[in-house]
Amino acid sequence: MNKIVLAYSGGLDTSCAVKWLIDKYGYEVICFCAFIGEVSDKKILARRAKAAGASKIYIEDLKEEFARDFIIPALWAHARYEGKYLMATSLGRPLIAKHLVDVAHKEKAKYVAHGCTGKGNDQVRIEVGIRSLDASLKIIAPLREWEFATREEEIEYAHKHNIPISVTQKNVYSLDKNIWGIAIEAGILEDPWVEPPEDAYVMTRPPSEAPARPTHVTIDFEKGVPVRLNGKKMALVPMIEKLNEIAGEYGVGRVDQIENRVVGIKSREIYEAPAGTVLMAAHEELESMIFDREYLHYKRLISERYAELVYYGLWFTTLKEALDAFIARHQDRVTGAIRLKLDKGHVIPSGRKSPNALYSESLATYSTGDTFDRTKAEGFIKLWGLPYEKTVGGKV
Repeated sequence: MNKIVLAYSGGLDTSCAVKWLIDKYGYEVICFCAFIGEVSDKKILARRAKAAGASKIYIEDLKEEFARDFIIPALWAHARYEGKYLMATSLGRPLIAKHLVDVAHKEKAKYVAHGCTGKGNDQVRIEVGIRSLDASLKIIAPLREWEFATREEEIEYAHKHNIPISVTQKNVYSLDKNIWGIAIEAGILEDPWVEPPEDAYVMTRPPSEAPARPTHVTIDFEKGVPVRLNGKKMALVPMIEKLNEIAGEYGVGRVDQIENRVVGIKSREIYEAPAGTVLMAAHEELESMIFDREYLHYKRLISERYAELVYYGLWFTTLKEALDAFIARHQDRVTGAIRLKLDKGHVIPSGRKSPNALYSESLATYSTGDTFDRTKAEGFIKLWGLPYEKTVGGKV
């Protein structure tokens, strides 16, 4: 019997896919779950996979690797797809592809499968990642092949075969959650004119119901990595999880976005990323104190391209690796502290300090202590504007 390793989330699609792969192809299905924050009870996950017919399940706690090798590079790159989306799902997919290939090698399986939809982005990210690492593996995508046309039909299939699921006909939101954020879609959210109901949100309170008084958080960075929260030394994963709680309480990190998918269609996406929004704001603010104008302006161009590569599933590519190297080159200077005010959905920088800051109060001030030599300004302006001067009658 051929073995197939399925990237398993425990949700509706992959739970149905286990049974479907057995019935359709007669494969021995081995499930692999990357535990990066989206499942709270591993026993329930394993029981659900076995109930669907899986012969074995790997549940790997990859939060540390996810934070270190995927979140940090994206944080350094200030990566937001189309200027908004912090790409929690996009960042998780190459990690899943990497370990899916590893499990296939361990099990000597020639086939791998995923539960991505036939018109979504994740099928691209997973499959390009797999092929980048081992193009000899054969990929099966049940959702591109099976007979179910709607999620409601999948729910009926699950009930028919006694597959335990958490989704119901009345709650058909599709969720993908990890420590960096959550993606929410389907159901009423597909109508872009409809405001998302509050029951769609998972990680954040409504900004209107946030505490009346704002709160402040201080984040210390060492060589680009956040290491302290409010003065307390903290590892990266616990810090992200704590910031999700704090910022989520203040309604920080909500995004309602019309997005251009890889496959060419537009979709309406709801995202929440409380910790990511805070850490991104802090890292950007610290870099603005440390680096010169030309670097910062050029990095904005790189950030946009970097985000596109991640979103498009091109993580294991030469350009992506080259941009990582460029961005990481000077992170050893990104040391300092940023204080931010959280107030009803907003993140507002309120304090900055760094031993490597280029900011000079004596140069910037208009008060006593000003050391800027303003007499040099006239000459600078003439030289700066020389290429743009208009001549009259051949005279300048």
